[in-house]
Amino acid sequence: MNKGILYGLGCYTLWGFLPIYWKLIENIPSLEIVGHRTLWSFVFVLTYVVATKAWNGFQPIRVNSKILLVYLATGVLMSANWLIYIWAVNSGYIIESSLGYFINPLVNVSLGVIFLREKLRLWQWIPVGLAALGVGYLTVSYGELPWIALSLAFTFGFYGLIKKTAALDSISGFTIETGFVVLPALAWLLYLEFVGRGAFGHGTALETLLLILAGVATGLPLLWFGAAARRVPLSTLGFLQYIAPTFQFLIGVFIYGEDFSQDRVIGFCIIWTALLIFSIDGIFNRRRSTLPAPMD
Repeated sequence: MNKGILYGLGCYTLWGFLPIYWKLIENIPSLEIVGHRTLWSFVFVLTYVVATKAWNGFQPIRVNSKILLVYLATGVLMSANWLIYIWAVNSGYIIESSLGYFINPLVNVSLGVIFLREKLRLWQWIPVGLAALGVGYLTVSYGELPWIALSLAFTFGFYGLIKKTAALDSISGFTIETGFVVLPALAWLLYLEFVGRGAFGHGTALETLLLILAGVATGLPLLWFGAAARRVPLSTLGFLQYIAPTFQFLIGVFIYGEDFSQDRVIGFCIIWTALLIFSIDGIFNRRRSTLPAPMD
């Protein structure tokens, strides 16, 4: 099997199983978990950069320091996404959080239309409309917006939108954006220790170890994703990306027994239909674009 596909399977599978990881430390407040995830992710990725001497990726900053503002914004969006996701998982909303990542590709398309003036084909408009219908159905059936799913989809969507035009590679960019948010995270963790509310070193040895390894659990799939992106077409990664929310969904239903009522079944099926149409259209469009031009 193509090594790039193995890297892709590895990163999306690991992302898919992260709910189990966060559940192991669910008694720790979500904001504290995010603080540790930020701190140890920065330590992990900085160690990687130093060990591999990957300093060339930061060269564009020397030419244009305004690039840093881009990564300040992505750092804030990343932290917000992490906080919402970890809180949702540990509060019993794994299924709804998986919905956020199912609809994220369609949110990305919508943001591209709004902010990048991209044009949609008819068979792209249809799944976007179906996804909106599915979200609307879930809203009516439950009496409130699925705000967790929408928050995750849009924070990650805007994160991707900004990174789409960013100047740095994925590793260098991740280093800078975690560097921006690591000081507030460290300050928060020190405050918790000062007032006697910190969990690090005060709970079980496993909890402390899991807080430290949160950096590896975050950084390692990022490295694998970067390796996959260099080796396989983005269309292939587009299919692999559904592995993560699928595993999250199955974990929520079959491991943690979250409610999956008939109304949720209908709403999810509408959205899954939208994703199916979106994916099939992408396949046919890419095939048409790779066909040789007719000869005169």
